[in-house]
Amino acid sequence: MSGKKVIMLGNEAIARGAYEAGVKVSSAYPGTPSTEVSEYMVQYKDDVYCEWAPNEKVAAEVAIGASLAGERALVCMKHVGFNVAADPAYSVSYMGVGGGLIFMVADDPGLYSSQNEQDTRMVARAAKLPVIEPANSQEAKEFLKAAYDLSEEFDRPIVFRTTTRLAHSQSFVELDERAEKEGKAYEKDVRKNVLMPANAKGRHTVIEKEMARLAEAANSLPMNKVEMKDTKIGVITSGIPYLYVKEALPEASVLKLGLVNPLPKELIADFASKVDELYIIEELDPVIEDQIKAWGIPCKGKDLFSVEGEYSANMLKKVILGEETEVKVAAENVPNRPPILCPGCPHRSVYHVLNKLGIHAAGDIGCYTLGAVPPLSVVDTTICMGASISSLHGMEKAKGKEYIKNWVAVIGDSTFLHTGVNSLMNMVYNNGTGTVMILDNSTTGMTGHQDHAATGKTLQGDDTYAINIMGLVKSLGIKNVQEINAFDIEGLEKLVKEEVAKDEISVIITKSPCVLLTKGAKPFYRVDADKCKKCGMCLKPACPAMEKLADKTAYIDTTMCTGCGLCDSLCKFGAIEFVKAGER
Repeated sequence: MSGKKVIMLGNEAIARGAYEAGVKVSSAYPGTPSTEVSEYMVQYKDDVYCEWAPNEKVAAEVAIGASLAGERALVCMKHVGFNVAADPAYSVSYMGVGGGLIFMVADDPGLYSSQNEQDTRMVARAAKLPVIEPANSQEAKEFLKAAYDLSEEFDRPIVFRTTTRLAHSQSFVELDERAEKEGKAYEKDVRKNVLMPANAKGRHTVIEKEMARLAEAANSLPMNKVEMKDTKIGVITSGIPYLYVKEALPEASVLKLGLVNPLPKELIADFASKVDELYIIEELDPVIEDQIKAWGIPCKGKDLFSVEGEYSANMLKKVILGEETEVKVAAENVPNRPPILCPGCPHRSVYHVLNKLGIHAAGDIGCYTLGAVPPLSVVDTTICMGASISSLHGMEKAKGKEYIKNWVAVIGDSTFLHTGVNSLMNMVYNNGTGTVMILDNSTTGMTGHQDHAATGKTLQGDDTYAINIMGLVKSLGIKNVQEINAFDIEGLEKLVKEEVAKDEISVIITKSPCVLLTKGAKPFYRVDADKCKKCGMCLKPACPAMEKLADKTAYIDTTMCTGCGLCDSLCKFGAIEFVKAGER
């Protein structure tokens, strides 16, 4: 296996790097663009224990526990998940490590699948955590292995920062054998590991010294690399932007940083002294630029480049060289295609009912966020994981019980277990009123159908106890808890009317699996054109399998139809026919 070259996604290479580094424990909560790291890790489950945790805080604490026990550990999340893990992250920064400990955090410049564009380097710097950033899949693997060595040498947890472009792009990776690391023997050390104020004060002093020692070592680290060419233009960069620099400015001198916090001051000052014009090329916030300017080194950066979105080689050519690159569009009249719920999605029938009743929904993070767009147009807010329930509670406390009788909170099963259950506890504890709808589709749908604590399967494929969401909700002391099939639109309409009218907490669980969980041939529906009255009722939920022909007759694309029956339940004229799976 050693020396073999294969093409790998960045996320796949990170999993391989963890395996080769001798990692023993990996914990994560799925979140694009980080999800696949854990999914690729499963192939190494004979050597690496890997799990889905209910949220990123718990995942971080699992990894910290493994590190304290003396073994190398990895915790993976997306950038907003790092906020959830911030409490243990800030604390373990003061503690240090036993076995090497890495926080793999994937940022999302360009907001491809996120609610904000925060820069993990800013959070890590505030937490006094070192940050390493690779530029391609080979570096992702090798830098991760180097990160574990640095973590143990300098007694620091390390943030391994990637971005969407690195996570989901491919390049060649040379494979190596796994390094079987002998775990460190556990040593009781209360002053280091028990962060009561007196101990934490002493640990702060220690980590400042270790960060200074690491900053000095950074001047000679191989991952910080100088490429001297034409000295008219010098560029300091890191990660994916390095590839844009090499394409746009092939003759420029480049200082490519692998360790971006702490920065190597001597190396940067020496490089800057050798070039005529210094540019700092970094996506999102001016983390590197601000530090370099604070040292009194002249440079150009965010005065020329955006703090928003991804960069490109064409952008660099235009800004630095004044070269315009013509971008040819393949088709001029491509219609706008907004994101939509899949054909047969149980969320669609729920939102159809809420829309019909004129109900507003405080939304959450998941596929069901798409209920915000026309024609369903039900979801009014999306803040963060678990916030739907908390924000509904806040509305009720601000405006009163009558105000929220045309509101519900909507949240998915995975998200409910992530942080929603805490919000529901808060409603109970503080005598709240309101209706919460848990849209249980039996999976973590938005990130690709990962299991969670209520599915009965672990990340490693083992059978486990499936938490009963209805039982969990009832255990909080809530009396009004109902479970219903999401496609029973008449029953659901009646139930919603009854529950929102109550001056108590109500929970409605719509229990219908994600349609993509079912493999193989599915039943479907088709329209009898002779019976169709062209009323358009079946089109109201905006199922992508439904169309309106030129004469306004409804039509079902049977290759897309999944047989959910929502359209049939809306048709009052018997114009929609059921067809068994396998028949045509």
